[in-house]
Amino acid sequence: MVLDSGDTAWMLVAGSLVLLMIPALGLFESGLLRKKNAASIFMQIFFGLALLSVMWFVFGFSLSFSPSEHGLIGDMHWVFLKGVPSDDALPFAPTIPGVLFVKFQLMFACITPLLLTGTIAERMKFSSFIVFISAWSMLIYYPLVHWVWGGGWLAQLGVVDFAGGIVIHTSVGMAALAAALVLGKRRNYGPAIMIPHSIPLAVLGSSLLWLGWFGFNAGSALAASGGVAGNTVIVTHMASSVSALIWAGLSWVRTGKPSVVATINGAIAGLAGITPASGFVSAEHAFVIGIAIGVISYSGVVLFKEKLHIDDALDVSSVHGVAGIVGSLAIGIFASTMINPGGVDGLLFGNPDQLWIQAVGVAVAAAIGFGGTWILMQIIKHLIGIRVSPEVEDVGLDISEHAESAYSDEEEFMLDMDSYTDALQENDEIFRKKK
Repeated sequence: MVLDSGDTAWMLVAGSLVLLMIPALGLFESGLLRKKNAASIFMQIFFGLALLSVMWFVFGFSLSFSPSEHGLIGDMHWVFLKGVPSDDALPFAPTIPGVLFVKFQLMFACITPLLLTGTIAERMKFSSFIVFISAWSMLIYYPLVHWVWGGGWLAQLGVVDFAGGIVIHTSVGMAALAAALVLGKRRNYGPAIMIPHSIPLAVLGSSLLWLGWFGFNAGSALAASGGVAGNTVIVTHMASSVSALIWAGLSWVRTGKPSVVATINGAIAGLAGITPASGFVSAEHAFVIGIAIGVISYSGVVLFKEKLHIDDALDVSSVHGVAGIVGSLAIGIFASTMINPGGVDGLLFGNPDQLWIQAVGVAVAAAIGFGGTWILMQIIKHLIGIRVSPEVEDVGLDISEHAESAYSDEEEFMLDMDSYTDALQENDEIFRKKK
């Protein structure tokens, strides 16, 4: 295999763009939450970035991409990246150094579990969060990567996923539903606690996510040469734009006012939804897919939050999960080898079987995402607990979990600390009386 300098340069940039998405996620989520929990989101995301990076280096990449006998999970052939070449390529990406492929996939391995911070926000203990994302990566994400991208049994069945609609967004979205159900609603759940503390911060975060997504999707071509990466960029942008307009319009019709928050959520839904199909479909079909993503993901929010009253704090189940399912199934309809000779044809191009094959991949990811997360959360709940006390939740996770505040001046900080200390003393007194 001969390394290509242009492909290598592009993948260096693409991996950096995906890294940018991780702090951008923090900006987006913290802006949409209450002020008293803004710093806790950044702690979860930055600590998670460091922890998940080390896990990927030590054993995650090996479990995900090294060979396996039965297509279920990789062996420990590349543990600590032993044997991964820096001056030669791996079969997954034949024109870039093997270690650069590891780095690109590392960014995916980090951001995927961290998307769940948008669901568990404002009420999960930090210690439980650490256990949760570690176990979730090992038991759900790594196996799914191997099954779809590492040559495992779903890949052998014919399931394709260009940049993560099945592996990432479907699994995370259904995991969000399970996590929200086990955690339960936040205190005083309702419109009063759903007012963003900084819409400009959220808009900045969504803008950086949009930028980074070009590296996320176009980088999954694993090369700059050929037309796939270029087509992926325009397809990604088109679907996101259409979905943003759909969400803005639907919010306008339902509330009488066009919503900024709905518009940026629609853009993110479009990005998430087109991700699996972005390397296989034309811009014209991306326009149609964007409409479907916008309508169905917005309807998901109405169903889960308004009808079923599930407290998925930032609608990860709809913005990522529902959108990812739509895009993953769209491959089975709109994919064409005229766009990507290394891809597949869908229903419209003479291959109706691809639709049910994609449906199998979606069903498996949804099942392991929801079921695996439900089990993990229940185990953590019974072993160490998953939710902060009501008093701690009232004070906010910034002060109670980290003794820091995103915005407070000294006087306000001391008042918050006094409230937290009083809550702890009250809990101790209740505990002593019970004994």
